Amino acid sequence: MTNQLAVYRPDGLERIVNLVADSVTSANSRRAYGRALNDFLAWYDGQGRPGLSKATVNAYKSYLLAQGLSPASVNQAMSAIRKLATEAADNGLLAPELAAGIARAQGVKAAGVRAGNWLSRHEAQALLNTPDVSTLKGLRDRAILAVMIGAGLRVSEVAALAFAHVQQREGRWVIVDLVGKGNRVRTVPMPAWAKHAIDQWAAAAKGLYVGPVFRPVNKAGRVDGDGMTPQAIYYLVKEQAAAAGFVAIAPHDLRRTFAKLAHKGGAALDQIQLTLGHASIKTTERYLGVEQNLSQAPCDVLGIGLK
Repeated sequence: MTNQLAVYRPDGLERIVNLVADSVTSANSRRAYGRALNDFLAWYDGQGRPGLSKATVNAYKSYLLAQGLSPASVNQAMSAIRKLATEAADNGLLAPELAAGIARAQGVKAAGVRAGNWLSRHEAQALLNTPDVSTLKGLRDRAILAVMIGAGLRVSEVAALAFAHVQQREGRWVIVDLVGKGNRVRTVPMPAWAKHAIDQWAAAAKGLYVGPVFRPVNKAGRVDGDGMTPQAIYYLVKEQAAAAGFVAIAPHDLRRTFAKLAHKGGAALDQIQLTLGHASIKTTERYLGVEQNLSQAPCDVLGIGLK
């Protein structure tokens, strides 16, 4: 058996990727592994298919690091590739000794707790202005960016967003009964400009007012389908971020951007936590990179004291 991965026949490729997807139980993990493998296989093809080996995987790791990906993102890709090699070997598509070598390929150590990337207010505005709103696709893409930057939604939540979720409560527009990670249900306030972006997209799409908010747009510039997958939204955001010059920004970084800008604007930490749907305030603090500042301690502004 050679080290050339046999799964690069179209049917074999789909089969082995599906085997990897079936090996994890979480829907989010399946999507993440699918993206990681698609990206790896695209790079592998671009390298002339050098053969699946530990050296090839380490070369890909170096490529990811050069692209500015975080240690967590690189390690997730490495985990997916290791699973790919294991499934390929178990199904007679890769020599066991090659799979064993790939299993020993090390990930990247993270120095401390990394809060992730985010955009400044100026950068976020530039990204929001990037889509060509003279086209239907551009209006849709801007609306997607608007709910991610303006309301902190996850990619999966954007894909599941329906017009029925968008309602007025207490004099403002909100997204109600949004089911997020861990099946936690929450209500998310959104800025008027995000609602306006949705309205402009819906009107241009010939009156979409029921069902999924975001739909595929074909090359002819017409709505074509009843909904978008999280993976399609992931690549759409990456496309627009690259067009704006932010090649190292991933879709989840827009969620961090929302949290960071909200915190800088004076929003309370607990309200940011509720909007994001974090089970723990610690997760929100990591998003924000919050550190204790003894010169501006909360106890200094209590407004009480001894007589």
